[in-house]
Amino acid sequence: MPGTRVVPAALVTALRNARSVCVLTGAGISAESGVPTFRDAQTGFWQRFKAEDLATPEAFRRDPALIWRWYRWRRELVRQAQPNAGHLALAKLGSLLPRLTLITQNVDGLHQRAGSTAVTEFHGNIFADRCFVEGRIVACDSDADVPRCPACGSHVRPGVVWFGEAIPQQALDTAFATASACDAFLSVGTSSLVYPAAGLAEIAAAAGAVVAEINPQPTHLAANIDFAIAAPAGVALPELVDSLSR
Repeated sequence: MPGTRVVPAALVTALRNARSVCVLTGAGISAESGVPTFRDAQTGFWQRFKAEDLATPEAFRRDPALIWRWYRWRRELVRQAQPNAGHLALAKLGSLLPRLTLITQNVDGLHQRAGSTAVTEFHGNIFADRCFVEGRIVACDSDADVPRCPACGSHVRPGVVWFGEAIPQQALDTAFATASACDAFLSVGTSSLVYPAAGLAEIAAAAGAVVAEINPQPTHLAANIDFAIAAPAGVALPELVDSLSR
């Protein structure tokens, strides 16, 4: 029915009473902005390739120019997207709660563009440039066929985590510490299948936090957590913020 509310009052109460809230977001929230999920992004020329075969250090060593062409194409897809109501609501939520830690599996920077600060990026950022040898973020000529590190002259790669690479230790430390100490945990738009991010809800639940999932298609988490909200982030999160603002 029009006007039907999807957020349980008990969840609003739990968040209102929480001293610390941890939020994990996945591809679903960005999909609402038109950002294709990683494996669904291949169109046109790139249909000839599997995304998994392009997102590895080995692929970059074989043909760095090809990988850069792919990432410039992906960067343009992301640039055309705008933060949606879910992104904007999370930025607002941060101002309504004593402490909110936002962890994202997305690399598109839409949370930051929506106004969220101190975002922990599990998989890096697609617009960052990283020295392939030294591993540090650098400022370089990203328009070059294959950019070079201004310090050591090595090839520069996109600043994202590829298959076979570890999640940055600082991001892991922040995520695990926050999940184990928060009073409430929100899993938003994620399949809850890819570890270690998928384990954060379980850590929070084991520590006694109230755990809620917001996803149009409930995941395996739904049967074992406090709240499973079968709705898009762009619907549920603005409603949650509206309820907390009253």
